[in-house]
Amino acid sequence: MSSAMGTEMSSAISTAPLMASGNPLKPVCLDDLLAGQDDRAAFHFNGQICSRGQLREQAQAAAAALHSLGLRRGDALALWLPNGPAWLQLLFAAARLGLLIVPISTRYKAPEVAHLLKVSRAKAIVTPAVFLGQDYAAIAQGLKADAPDLTQHLVLEDSEGFFTHPLAHASHCPAQLGHGEDLLVCFSTSGTTGAPKLAAHDHRSTPRHAAQVAQALQIGANDVFLCTLPLFGVFGFMAALAPLSTGALLVLQQVFEPEPAAQAIEAHGVTHFVGSDGMLEALLNLPDARLTSLRRGALADFAGIIQPVIERADALGARFSGTYGMSEVFSLMSFADWSAPVAERALAGGRVIHPDVEVRVVDPQTHEAVAVGATGEIQLRGPNVLAQYLNNPEATARAFTADGWFRSGDLGLRQPWGYTYLARMGDSLRLRGYLVNPSEMESVLMQAAGVAGAQVVGVQRPGIGDVAVGFVIPAPGQPRSSLPDEATLLALCRERVASYKVPTRVAALAEFPVINGPNGVKIQKRILREWAAHLLDSGTLPS
Repeated sequence: MSSAMGTEMSSAISTAPLMASGNPLKPVCLDDLLAGQDDRAAFHFNGQICSRGQLREQAQAAAAALHSLGLRRGDALALWLPNGPAWLQLLFAAARLGLLIVPISTRYKAPEVAHLLKVSRAKAIVTPAVFLGQDYAAIAQGLKADAPDLTQHLVLEDSEGFFTHPLAHASHCPAQLGHGEDLLVCFSTSGTTGAPKLAAHDHRSTPRHAAQVAQALQIGANDVFLCTLPLFGVFGFMAALAPLSTGALLVLQQVFEPEPAAQAIEAHGVTHFVGSDGMLEALLNLPDARLTSLRRGALADFAGIIQPVIERADALGARFSGTYGMSEVFSLMSFADWSAPVAERALAGGRVIHPDVEVRVVDPQTHEAVAVGATGEIQLRGPNVLAQYLNNPEATARAFTADGWFRSGDLGLRQPWGYTYLARMGDSLRLRGYLVNPSEMESVLMQAAGVAGAQVVGVQRPGIGDVAVGFVIPAPGQPRSSLPDEATLLALCRERVASYKVPTRVAALAEFPVINGPNGVKIQKRILREWAAHLLDSGTLPS
């Protein structure tokens, strides 16, 4: 049910600037992101180029097929697909029909997929036949018995091509059926407090946020944006839509691999890139990589090395900033000022991308807004905030304050120029009665010679409360023995922070334990806490 993009696609691509009409920051529907010159390139994938007009035509054909198969406005369509033309095609097709897209990570196993199908009540699922050696089609077929709402399983035979179906040509594509208030896409939450929920966003807010991200990142019609993040995660999803909103060329890759990504940057003159600190570091570590076309981008601090990575990018003339976001409020909703020093740009948070987006930091006990320099819970309000947790009204009600602000569950610091994300509220530490942000201790450890990354976690001890334990890693290629010893690191902390903030122990690691998530590689705090407990109990790290 698929066909690869033919080489003939590239012959009609125009390089003329997109002449946008109206206010580009107020798109009404997703189709507005493709409004403009039909012969202009929309995306490049696997050696082929697809124009904006071709993407729209392919989406209309897919919409006709889905409509003929019985999918109607309000139905949920699950996409268990890797990055590729079909992902974008089916997203725009769903928007036309008023369907809800349910993205599913290609890393998920059958029980995780079954949970999302049950929560979303998906009527149809699209899977590749096989991807990276896994038989997705067979797994999906096995799930149908436990998914009573699932009536259609559509197989994409070629994971690098468009979705095709005989009914796409036998049926007329219906006119625009999706309304602004219709749910368009939902993203799986982290599941840190139980089974993952689905944070759903509506048809109007999605393209609006994409356009605002594009303006904040200064993406122009003649720019080139590299997206190697998975589209099934909120980070990659918005990274793909933002350049489409301005007419910029989207260079889409199926998975992130440093060498192919660097080659794409050089070949296409990529100007913008978003990803994790670890991803950009991998690019910068390639000895022959030519990354001089990079101009601007955003990084998530997943590996704990964002500041040195931004410093290295600065040397190339590329300005990068930390950012903030989550499934519930979209990604890329704030950045530092591009002229700010590295230390400020390395922080998660910053200034919101548009006046429509509001952030406040409140005391979790009094619920009053805190003063500049104080910490509290980050709360948000604006069109980027989820419409609901799908099919979970109780969770939706709990997520909002009485005056309509979304409770992020994140600890933040109110800044004169905005806010800084510090940690999940559950990761903050209560040391000797004081609420302490781990990043404050981490920043001190990072000042020690040879330390490239630092993490501080807490271990609960009866009668004591939280006990802080720090971990440090060396620069890539350097041995763990190159790090300062524990006594030196603790002495540095005693010099620079209050005594109650000094970790009880600090241990050197070769690298942090990480996991591949839908938005990139993240440090596993849970494992660090287990190691910290072992260190406190036995005096050594687990073998």
